[in-house]
Amino acid sequence: MASVNPFNLSDSEEEAERLPNEAADRERSPSDGAPGPPPGNPFCPPADAERPTLLLSGSRTSPSGEGISAAVPSAMVGSGETRVSVDVIAAQLLRDQYILTALEFHTELLEAGRELPRLRDYFSNPGNFERQSGTPPAKDQVVGPGGTLNRAGSISTLDSLDFARYSDDGNRESDERVAESEVPSQERKNFKSSPEIQEPIRPLEKRALNFLVNEYLLKNEYKLSSITFSDENDDQDFELWDDVGLNIPKPPGLLQLYRNCGTPLPSPRDTVDVSVGVDFGDLPGNCIAQDTPKKPDLSQQQQTEVVQELEYQIGLLNNEKQSLAEQIKKLQSEIQTLKRTVSSPPLSSLDVGPQNTTNPSCSSTTYTTTTSSVDPPSVPPTDNGQYLDIRGVSEPESSPELPSTEKTSQSHPQSHSKLKSRPPVVFDQPNRKLSPAFQQALLSFCRMCSDSRLGAEVSRLADSEESVMLMLGRCLPHIVPNVLLAKREELIPLILCTACLHPEPKERDQLLHILFNLIKRPDDEQRQMILTGCVAFARHVGPTRVEAELLPQCWEQINHKYPERRLLVAESCGALAPYLPKEIRSSLVLSMLQQMLAEDKADLVREAVVKSLGIIMGYIDDPDKYSQGFELMLLSLGDPSERVVSAVHQVFIPAFAAWTTELGTLHTALIPSLMARIEKLLKQGEHSLDEHKLHVFLSALQSLIPPLFAVVLQNAPFTNRVKLHSDTPTIEVTRFPRPASPLQDVATIIGSREMLSALLLLYDHQLEHEGTTGWDSLLWVVNQLLPQLIEIVGRINVTSSTCVHEFSRFFWRFCRTFGKIFTNTKVKPQFQEILRLSEENVDASAGNGILTKATVPIYATGVLTCYNQEEDRKLLVGFLEDVMTTLSLSHAPLDSLKASFVELGANPVYHELLLTVLWYGVVHTSALVRCTAARMFELLVKGVNETLVAQRVVPALITLSSDPEISVRISTIPAFGTIMETVTQKELLERVKMQLASFLEDPQYQDQHSLHMEIIRTFGRVGPNAEPRFRDEFVLPHLHKLALANNSQAAESKRIDIATQLFEAYSALSCCFISEEVMVNHFLPGLRCLHSDMEQLSPEHEVILSSMIKECEIKVENRGMADAQGSLSIASSLVGEDAKTKFLSKMGQLTTSGAMLANVFQRKK
Repeated sequence: MASVNPFNLSDSEEEAERLPNEAADRERSPSDGAPGPPPGNPFCPPADAERPTLLLSGSRTSPSGEGISAAVPSAMVGSGETRVSVDVIAAQLLRDQYILTALEFHTELLEAGRELPRLRDYFSNPGNFERQSGTPPAKDQVVGPGGTLNRAGSISTLDSLDFARYSDDGNRESDERVAESEVPSQERKNFKSSPEIQEPIRPLEKRALNFLVNEYLLKNEYKLSSITFSDENDDQDFELWDDVGLNIPKPPGLLQLYRNCGTPLPSPRDTVDVSVGVDFGDLPGNCIAQDTPKKPDLSQQQQTEVVQELEYQIGLLNNEKQSLAEQIKKLQSEIQTLKRTVSSPPLSSLDVGPQNTTNPSCSSTTYTTTTSSVDPPSVPPTDNGQYLDIRGVSEPESSPELPSTEKTSQSHPQSHSKLKSRPPVVFDQPNRKLSPAFQQALLSFCRMCSDSRLGAEVSRLADSEESVMLMLGRCLPHIVPNVLLAKREELIPLILCTACLHPEPKERDQLLHILFNLIKRPDDEQRQMILTGCVAFARHVGPTRVEAELLPQCWEQINHKYPERRLLVAESCGALAPYLPKEIRSSLVLSMLQQMLAEDKADLVREAVVKSLGIIMGYIDDPDKYSQGFELMLLSLGDPSERVVSAVHQVFIPAFAAWTTELGTLHTALIPSLMARIEKLLKQGEHSLDEHKLHVFLSALQSLIPPLFAVVLQNAPFTNRVKLHSDTPTIEVTRFPRPASPLQDVATIIGSREMLSALLLLYDHQLEHEGTTGWDSLLWVVNQLLPQLIEIVGRINVTSSTCVHEFSRFFWRFCRTFGKIFTNTKVKPQFQEILRLSEENVDASAGNGILTKATVPIYATGVLTCYNQEEDRKLLVGFLEDVMTTLSLSHAPLDSLKASFVELGANPVYHELLLTVLWYGVVHTSALVRCTAARMFELLVKGVNETLVAQRVVPALITLSSDPEISVRISTIPAFGTIMETVTQKELLERVKMQLASFLEDPQYQDQHSLHMEIIRTFGRVGPNAEPRFRDEFVLPHLHKLALANNSQAAESKRIDIATQLFEAYSALSCCFISEEVMVNHFLPGLRCLHSDMEQLSPEHEVILSSMIKECEIKVENRGMADAQGSLSIASSLVGEDAKTKFLSKMGQLTTSGAMLANVFQRKK
């Protein structure tokens, strides 16, 4: 049974009636072949050629990329078969208004992956489908460019596509859709409908879309929506595209996909091969599909046939090209005719040849003229239409077609000189005898206007580059205000090109003013586009015009009310810096940026100013500007915005350091200036140090470490021996600290990673084997910078965790940058010489020995932690053990040791190491060292995980709590209290509770005043944060017992000490929620006991205690009244709930009518 070709059949009987001449051809059986093109079609082959075989792709592409063609049987075709290209078929279908057939063809080509530009452009243009009148189409018709189109039978036609993809309004009328019942079931099986409508979403598709949606939400600041979306899809990792499961790169974002929605993207889904027509094996030899030449196993005969096929395709394309050229000629001839009829001068001025009407051979004569437009008197008629691409004398419309062998001239852009030297245009003169007056009156019916400004511009076209620029300069100021704000960046290249080439300075200034005022509040992308154009303009016109034309535009907007405009100015100064005269760069531009840095209130603007200042510092070459640059650095470092300060460290300081390196003042002026300011700050703030200023100076010094190391490498004795080899080892990833920006990367400063690798090899060898003789820059670091830094470290307050952390981080980056050999041979010896670990080095009486200073924690956390190998860890453990032992035996303050534990304890990597140090103290022979270890556990418990607390901390504390020395046992109480405050494991809490209970209830501790003081102090500290059950059942009852016992204390000094500590503890616990039972049984009785003590010992405390007792009593009374009222309210609430339910159900039955609503509240009669 022969298959039906859907392209050969009419869609309905109405179309057969509309085209009676073509009906017979379209209703032939498949054995009759495809209908040939019309006789006058320039795309058809000569009349004596064989009827071509029509090859239409009717399938999807297979995975290998082969297309399967459907063809009419070869038995019905002559022996000289030829093929017609798909583009010719498409052109013929569109020309003959077979719109639905063309759409079917377009859909099949899309599914085969062979999109045709002609069909894509046609169906993506909504203008081709606009209705010609306000009358809606009939239910069974679809509107097309030629009127109404009959509905096709297939579901894969005009009405099955989503026209929202191709139109601006996306309006789709429901009555134009095909009901599913209208489509035969067999046809629904044969044709696959749109996947957007019928295919359910697949799991991988859903995960990919989820990823893109979440990415869009994050990029557009919908953070709460993104969090909610992530929670609803908790089975997916939105940080990693590979988690989606598709083995393809990440697609573009939703915005890019939306903008490219008209362009088909390759689908990762599986495809199914569907074919119509005969099998591939039944095709004749010359009907091979177009993709067949890609197969490597073709025989020689098949390859020859493929070559013949391609040559035939080339011939068809040449014919089409020739036909298009002919049409272009005709259109240009019509344009010239219209111009001549509009602006033809009087007949007397025309050079008309003699007309011989009796001679039949003289069918027409020619005349020559230069057309001139009818312009206002103020505009000289300089343009003559030569800007148009006129290729010679055009034939009249009635002339026969040219033969296929005629070649058309190629269109090339012509220079101004060629245009001027071209001869006048020659026009055909009709063989008519119309009077000039009649001719003018006849042409007056052409509706044209050259009286307005726009009409004058249209009527005279440019004939040279200069006239084009003049025209653009006149038209652009009128075009820009009428362009949508969101699309105005499209005008940037046009404005800049005109501003570059326009001969009039005033017009250029106006165009650049338009450029900087093009968009009211340009966003980041629009500013980037304008900056790109400004840089291109600067490259084209040179520094003089940039200074004279672009800079004034920046200066005008320096105080604009919109921050986006000021941001554009700040960014422009940096972008244009390489293209400005050097004297302007270091004077005017620098002053502009300095003013904006000091005065602008927007953080984003000041951030851009700092970045532009950094770029200026990269191009400045006036040494006198060094002091101004240094002041700008200090000013920007003191900015309150973190964004600005971050930009200083990322851009400005590296660029400024590079300039000072060239000047030779990095280590002779810049770094010493910062060190002097730090020392001055320490002298001024001996009692109250300005930690913010110290952070500013020290962070600047830290950002100068990479350029300082680069100076050391570049001035080393081995620089002349550097040789780059292919076998040079690569630099380890952890060799340098992570830079804040690429400008702080040592490899970037040196020039390349290969050069840096070669220098590092020689650097390590020089330090290890040859020494530093003659190495001035390194000797300055070792002999001047390091001793000064260590001396400054010894003067900062050890109790200031901020200062300790800042200096610790500085020394860590310093040692990691200069390397392990330098740290071991140059840095550590200088610290060790100062930190001589002996009792003589600690002044216990004054407490100002070097081991009590910040030098200890900074050396431990900033130098000894730089490298994490086994020997480094052993050195750190030994140092901390020695410090703990020395400070304990010297009875010195433990602040330096505590600072070390706090700084190291912030990093979980060092928890095991610190526990090792403390265990050394637990088993030490000296009770002083054991006491110190017990107190250090309190600092460590808060950061250590509960597993380590259970396995390492609690056993050590239990060991110490049974120590022979009572002072050691007392020292464990704060650590036990901290465990009660932070740990949640019940078993662990019970062990700690039992140990504390033994301290309180064991008779041997009844007279231990120090133990009671420590317990009360600990209860007051941890009670508010401890578990409520522990507080109610353990803390408050024991505080009550201690307060009661203190009433009978004979020693007044001990009594006042206990009472003061109890007052502090009760003050802290009074803010907690305490149950009525505990309040009545323990809290209030304890307060009354304490009140009786304070009446005798401290009257000022007695007043406060009286108010506390009164408040607690009021709370108890109020709770009792609330409970009594609560029992009554329970019953009333049940009745109230029932009434409310009835009322709401009644309200739910009502409509919004006011009359019905009023009836609800009427009393029943």
